Amino acid sequence: MLCHRYPDGDTLGSAYALVRALQQLGKRAGIACSHEPGRMYRFLETAIERQSFEPRCVVAVDVAAPSMLGEPVRSKWGERVDLCLDHHASRQEFARMTYVEPDVGAAAEVILRLLPLLGVAPDREMAACLYTALVTDTRGFRTASTSPRTLRMAAGLLETGIDGAGICRRVLDVKSRGFFRLQGHALRELRFSCGGRCAVLTVTRELMERYGVRDDETEGLPPLARRVEGVLAGVTLREKENGDFRVSVRTAPQLDAAAICAVFGGGGHHAAAGCTIHRPRGKDPAGQAAAMLERSVEDALRAIGIDTKEECE
Repeated sequence: MLCHRYPDGDTLGSAYALVRALQQLGKRAGIACSHEPGRMYRFLETAIERQSFEPRCVVAVDVAAPSMLGEPVRSKWGERVDLCLDHHASRQEFARMTYVEPDVGAAAEVILRLLPLLGVAPDREMAACLYTALVTDTRGFRTASTSPRTLRMAAGLLETGIDGAGICRRVLDVKSRGFFRLQGHALRELRFSCGGRCAVLTVTRELMERYGVRDDETEGLPPLARRVEGVLAGVTLREKENGDFRVSVRTAPQLDAAAICAVFGGGGHHAAAGCTIHRPRGKDPAGQAAAMLERSVEDALRAIGIDTKEECE
């Protein structure tokens, strides 16, 4: 089971749940991911038994393009994917077979629809994995893709006896002291453009080292810029170890985040998408990367008739 790089709760929770289901059916199954899961997700690892085997079937979960696999997983398995289970509307076909539900809140919803076909009912460990996936990708059931079915699925998982509140606190709320210091610094430097409709939050490697923050801890940053009053596109830039910038875009309903990111070879959902900006040359790589995203947002705003020179109210 392949997870995407910089794994979040949805790709991990969905994959662990499916591996557990297969192991209960007597199959040998495991997980491959290019990056270590964050500490808040380590509890999911207890759901499965570690097994050594040579796979005959390779499945990607919550992966919209082979580039999302990262290295070394892409080089090893990227051309051997038999099945992709996903929920991204904007995607690149790369598996022999693909099943996508673009309107659901999380890949976990796809897994929950698959389990009855396998003849498996979620036990507590499986439910904890899937609940983690649901609450992280819907940001606590607050995204537009959260449907009545999403909530019914969550209710069914809670009925297994899992600690839903405890899971939410672990994966959504608890952060290190260093994270809060970094967040405060980044918010003080928040950059506005397009008449206040675009906000860019930047986190450099220097900042992460200064405050002792790991990559996985920065997953809570992308929604922040979008929360500012008047902002229609919130952009978060996180510098990677090689100098490239990992970009996350969150948009209001009238803007398509996936289209904004597609300019740079990325994609995702209408309201949340991502891409990578390769390290710009110059004295201010972060500023240059921010300017590139601002131009893409400005084009998107103008395309729907918004005057970006006029300050928003």
